[in-house]
Amino acid sequence: MNDKKNIISVSGLKVDFFSAGNYLYAVRGVSFDLAEGEALGIVGESGSGKSVTATSLLKLLPDNAGIEGDILIRGHSLFSLNKKELLKYRGAETAMIFQE
Repeated sequence: MNDKKNIISVSGLKVDFFSAGNYLYAVRGVSFDLAEGEALGIVGESGSGKSVTATSLLKLLPDNAGIEGDILIRGHSLFSLNKKELLKYRGAETAMIFQE
């Protein structure tokens, strides 16, 4: 049994983009837990949704993105964070190193 508490819990993540009257289904049903002291690597083919999944965790998706599912940060919903709390979370709690 793992005694460590989850820092991030993602359940049923779905991300769509609406453009030119069409929906692009980018991510479907991603779920994982990340406990303190653990690392997570996301691998896959180009276009498989790795970057979209990562940017979802930071709420850095463009305005035409629709997101469903649950993202919990230390037990609190990412979607319930106000702007100030979100800025504190970015960098202090989580960060992303971009490929470029």
